[in-house]
Amino acid sequence: MRYLSTRSEPGHGLPFCDILLEGLAPDGGLYLPEHYPQLTEQTLTEWGALLASQGYPAVAFEVLSLFADDIPAADLRAICERAYAPEVFGDPVVPVTALSNDLWLAHLSQGPTAAFKDMAMQLLGHLFEYELARRNQTLTILGATSGDTGSAAEYAMRGRHGITVFMLSPQGRMSPFQQAQMFSLDDPRIVNLAVEGVFDDCQDLVKAVMNDAGFKAAHSIGAVNSINWGRVVAQVVYYVVSYLRVRASTGARRVSFAVPTGNFGNICAAHVAREMGLPIDALIVATNENNVLDEFFRTGIYRVRAGAAETSSPSMDISKASNFERFVFDLLGRDGARVAALFGPGLRETGAIDLHATPEFGALRKRYGFVSGSSTHADRLATIRAVAASDGVVIDPHTADAVTVAGDLRSSIDGPIIVTETALPVKFSATIVEALGREPERPAAFEGIERLPRFVTDIPADAALLKGIIDERLAELGR
Repeated sequence: MRYLSTRSEPGHGLPFCDILLEGLAPDGGLYLPEHYPQLTEQTLTEWGALLASQGYPAVAFEVLSLFADDIPAADLRAICERAYAPEVFGDPVVPVTALSNDLWLAHLSQGPTAAFKDMAMQLLGHLFEYELARRNQTLTILGATSGDTGSAAEYAMRGRHGITVFMLSPQGRMSPFQQAQMFSLDDPRIVNLAVEGVFDDCQDLVKAVMNDAGFKAAHSIGAVNSINWGRVVAQVVYYVVSYLRVRASTGARRVSFAVPTGNFGNICAAHVAREMGLPIDALIVATNENNVLDEFFRTGIYRVRAGAAETSSPSMDISKASNFERFVFDLLGRDGARVAALFGPGLRETGAIDLHATPEFGALRKRYGFVSGSSTHADRLATIRAVAASDGVVIDPHTADAVTVAGDLRSSIDGPIIVTETALPVKFSATIVEALGREPERPAAFEGIERLPRFVTDIPADAALLKGIIDERLAELGR
């Protein structure tokens, strides 16, 4: 399998392990495989039996081997077994729970930081360490987080040989629990930087550094945000697994997915799974008040906002969806020149991409399965209460966004709808208390986390200053 940039034409692609250690492609685009491998009914039947007998790591190996064929099979299998071991995620990995109205909840928050980001990050940590050892190289990870990516990345990368992490987050925009998870890590190779502004400012800083080819090469800078294809392909696995689990429980051959998303990374993996032939009917894009993606799928216009509103589902407080380019590349027939014009000078000059009058926009539902909706704080509270009352399950506010939108669209979608869980409710306890009048259950591992010392530096949104901090810390570490 070879990979190309969304801003280039088909040609000589790169192998998986080469793009694994990069973020953006040199032309500013995002990497995608030259083609999507295709699944058959026989494959899904075999994988269902494999899941029942050997569990999640075995299916992860089967899926990932389609995309990472430059890693020897024995090595890739061992990586999957370590990443998804019972002591990391429990057993089974990604169980599903039936909710009312033929909804199913895919539990993705059983990892070390209680968020779905662990599902990809734990694998990525092992992949990075493996490939760096093969090449005798080091890696500097630069990332931005609106909530859960940061802690998931730091917990997955800490202690990994040859890896240093610089993680940007918006000052005061994450929940106290999310901040505590990140900022309590006391490790010279984990550097937390709280940026004045919103998540989009953090993301812009990452892109500014990534676009400085000399600086990026000098410090071997890579990414763990979902601009990294390794993150996306790891998430494809849990769409396959949750589909197989619901199929085994209901006999349904087709399902839909409702995905809370702000950066389009999670649902991009669902799109990839559908393009591979996983029998998915609708892909439900669920946003909060920052409804940039919902607006596009309703109107055909992608319009970047001046800034993201602060909401009670903060991990989706994003006004620039960095993974959206991957889908547009597929939507426009993989026309790299057209994508480069739209996301390069076009987006910079107008702040918008208008596809509403194109024939491709008309294919969003029929060809690609996309529908969308958004929800408000009041909707989230009502949904959390309703699910707790009807099903005895407490969900976090991001998952509540997805349940809300799935309910709004239920009459137009047949069959089971699988909602992808975002995080354990304890990460957003203030909203749970407001909805239910009680604190959510707190796993013992997280007791007292907010009282731990904090290791974080506040900085302005200044790319030159950020580069200076990276230079200084790496020099101290002998890098």
